[in-house]
Amino acid sequence: MSKTTDERGRIYLPKDVRDRFGDQYRIVELPSHVALFPVDEDPLEGLRAAVGDAFAETEADKLKTESRKAISREIQEEAKDRPQDGEA
Repeated sequence: MSKTTDERGRIYLPKDVRDRFGDQYRIVELPSHVALFPVDEDPLEGLRAAVGDAFAETEADKLKTESRKAISREIQEEAKDRPQDGEA
């Protein structure tokens, strides 16, 4: 499918696409292109639908806590790998 923007930079998605994927999207800029990813109205429910019953017995608060810990670890690892001021 190919679309062009209007004079204000808007892209209109066909009704069948909106019906299938919804009205809310995340725009992701990649090195070679831009991608639109549908955003679920209930992201946790969307995650459960995508992974099946893998998290069926897991509470939402526990998922949030574990996700935040993982993100924190990733940020700390990235920070360690970056050169500090004055380093080459």
